[in-house]
Amino acid sequence: MSNSEIVTADLEASGSRMPNTYWKMVGHHFRKKKLAVLGLWVIIFMIFTAVFAPLLANNKPIVFYHGGKIFFPIFSGRERDRVGVFAWKQLRKDNPFIFQHVSRDGGAIAIWPIDKYSPDEFNLLDYLSGPSLRHWLGTDDSGRDVLARMIYGARISLSVGFVAVGIAVIVGILLGAVAGYFGGWIDAVVSRLIEIMLTIPTFFLIIAIIAVKGGGIYNIMAVIGLTGWMGIARFVRAEFLKLKQLDFITALRALGASHKRIIFFHMLPNAMAPVLVSAVFGIAGAILTESSLSFLGFGVQPPTPSWGDILSQSRDYIDFAWWLTIFPGIAIFASITAYNLVGEGLRDAMDPKLFR
Repeated sequence: MSNSEIVTADLEASGSRMPNTYWKMVGHHFRKKKLAVLGLWVIIFMIFTAVFAPLLANNKPIVFYHGGKIFFPIFSGRERDRVGVFAWKQLRKDNPFIFQHVSRDGGAIAIWPIDKYSPDEFNLLDYLSGPSLRHWLGTDDSGRDVLARMIYGARISLSVGFVAVGIAVIVGILLGAVAGYFGGWIDAVVSRLIEIMLTIPTFFLIIAIIAVKGGGIYNIMAVIGLTGWMGIARFVRAEFLKLKQLDFITALRALGASHKRIIFFHMLPNAMAPVLVSAVFGIAGAILTESSLSFLGFGVQPPTPSWGDILSQSRDYIDFAWWLTIFPGIAIFASITAYNLVGEGLRDAMDPKLFR
C-alpha cells in the first residue's frame, strides 16, 4: 500500500474529507494529537509572555491618570517629571491589585501590570520572602521578585532556543545539501567532519568555549548553534541522496538548470520535513543547555534574569526557600516537554506510515 493510500484510508476511517495539499494534510493529522496541540498552546503562551514581558511585570503603571491627563509611563522615559510627587514605589505600596485609585492632590488612577516589580529591582529588607499577595512567587536572596524574573527569563530561554537552532539549521542545511548533492570527496569531507563533531562531548565543549570567550547571551547562542548542526546535516544529506536519483532532478539537469537552482528551489523544499522536526527538538535541547549553563554559572550573567540562574540560587537555600527550586524547575520542564510533544506530533503528522 502506498503512502497516499494509507492517508486516504486513514481519513476515510475518521470520516474526514481528504485535504488537497500536503501541509493541510499535516495540519489535519497534527490536530488529532491532543498532547501535541497542548504543547503548542504552552509554547504560544510562553512566546506571548516573552514578547509582552514589560506589560506583565514592571514597576511603572501601564496607564496613569493625574491632573486631567493620561500618561503611559511604561512607554515614556520622562514619567517622573510628568507626575510630580507621585513616586511609583509609594503608589504601589501595600496594593496587590492591578487597579489603584489615589484620592490625594486631586486624585489619580493607576493601572498596573500583573506583577508590579521589575526583574532587577532589589529590596534587601524583603529578601527570601515566600509567596504572598505582594510577591506571588516570593523573592530571591537579593529581594528581587521571582515572578518578574521568571517572566523576563522566558525571553532569554526562548531567544537562545530560536537563535541557536536558527544557526544550527543554516549550517546543517548548507553542509548537508552540498554533501548530498555533489557526493564524492565533498561528501567524504563533510561526513568525516560530522563524525568528528559527534565524538566530542558537546556540553563540555560548550563550557570550554564559553570559559574562554565569556558567557554573554550572544556567545551562548553562537556556541550552541555551531555545536548542534550535525543531526540536521545528516537528515538533509540523506534526503538529498534520495532526491537526486529521482526523474525530475535528472530532467532539470538535462534542461540545463544550475546547481544553485536545483538545490535551493527544487530539492531543499522537498527535504525540509525532517529538518523542521529536528529544529523543534533542537529548541528544547538549546533551552535545556542554556538553563544548565546558567545553573553552573557559565550562562547568562547576572543581573540578566534566566530560569537557570534562579534555580542556581536555590542551592544555598534549598532547605527553606522552596519557591526558588519549584517555579523555575516547572518552567524549564514545561517548556522542554512542550517542544518535545510538538516535535513528536510533527514527526507523526509528516510521516504517513506513522498515522494512527
